[in-house]
Amino acid sequence: MPMSARDRRAVVAIMLAVALATLDTAIANTALPTIATDLHAAPAASVWIVNAYQLAMVATLLPLAALGDIVGHRRIYIAGVAIFTGASLVCGLASSLPTLAGARVLQGLGASAIMSVNIALIRFIYPPHRLGRGVGMNALIVGVAFAVGPTVASLILSVANWPWLFAVNVPIGLAALAFALPSLPQTQRGKHHFDLGAALLNVVTFAALILALGGAAQRADTRFVLAAAAATLGFGWMLIRREAGHPAPMLPVDLFKRPVFTLSALTAVCSFAAQGLAFVSLPFYFEGILHRTQVETGFLMTPWPVIVALAAPIAGRLSDRYPPGLLGGIGLAILSVGMASLALLPAHPPVIDIVTRMAICGAGFGFFQSPNLKALMASAPPERSGGASGIIATARLIGQATGAALVALSFGIAGRHGPTLALATGAVFSGVASVASSLRLFAADHRAGRQAR
Repeated sequence: MPMSARDRRAVVAIMLAVALATLDTAIANTALPTIATDLHAAPAASVWIVNAYQLAMVATLLPLAALGDIVGHRRIYIAGVAIFTGASLVCGLASSLPTLAGARVLQGLGASAIMSVNIALIRFIYPPHRLGRGVGMNALIVGVAFAVGPTVASLILSVANWPWLFAVNVPIGLAALAFALPSLPQTQRGKHHFDLGAALLNVVTFAALILALGGAAQRADTRFVLAAAAATLGFGWMLIRREAGHPAPMLPVDLFKRPVFTLSALTAVCSFAAQGLAFVSLPFYFEGILHRTQVETGFLMTPWPVIVALAAPIAGRLSDRYPPGLLGGIGLAILSVGMASLALLPAHPPVIDIVTRMAICGAGFGFFQSPNLKALMASAPPERSGGASGIIATARLIGQATGAALVALSFGIAGRHGPTLALATGAVFSGVASVASSLRLFAADHRAGRQAR
């Protein structure tokens, strides 16, 4: 049965907003030196332009996902798009670092609302036998937007000043709202209440985790990193204790009792850590070790997202017919081989050699993502779609933050050859993710996930 016009408009609304939220995760990094200079901000202080966004996103993803299960995913999504669009306008008009950082917190909150329930909404738009296509399209948008973010930022900065990085979000956000308001579906709601205390514990736990990872990556004072790590463990333990026995805990520990869900989440964290290791280290690798120019580096980075764009929808369709554990295992094994081959490049490789290895990485990453998203959603009951969707976004962000921190560690260990070590580490993470994905074929609840397809 073909998709209705209303459902097609709903999909457009979701993809527009997801593209905005994902691009903004990567786009500010590229412009950070330019923004800091224009606002007369110290480099250390300007990092908060990035940190404020990431902290707001990671800290509020699970509370907003839980709230979506209670008040409806549609409401959370539309509110997120509205907040993100308004905050983008404030970012574009900001004339000081505190104003910009505050607006970035609001942007992160809006992006968190979007990413916390987007997969849950897709689950209610697509029928079970076509869910793979829906998550495949979402995986395509997320993967490509994250990969091309620096390129988009560079293009905008070549013709306009930095406020336009944020101002261009406004018309796109308004378009997303215009599509979303009349078309997004009403979804079933849980009968439990929102636990504000658990939400606050969740915010502190994940904010402390990101501070610990960021501090380690920037070689902050050891006492600060250890204190942040201790806060993560302490408040996380209190959160789990508080929600013991809750029918729908904010940190969905009960869903982690399902082997397929746990293995899918582990697969996501490891694979996105590998992606983070690659995309942070590759520019240094191409320019510092292979002696390519900035322009050449931009072109050499392109094959990965292009192949992801081709592979993700295909993998999504295949996941409607074949086990996600098998497809993900194959894709991540390919990614591991591709990253290892990049780390083993000779000193003066021809362009075709680099492009081929980047394409292998893109094929592997694109082939895993859609089946993994489907496995996560199919292994959770429909009334817990918000919680499952929140875990997907949280796993992605934690994986990327871990990858960035490991790149910094690689530079500290290997110096000039840090990018090579980072790529090799990414190959190991991809291999671990491939094993975790393949283990889903033997998980106790694999049959239930297969029936959900």
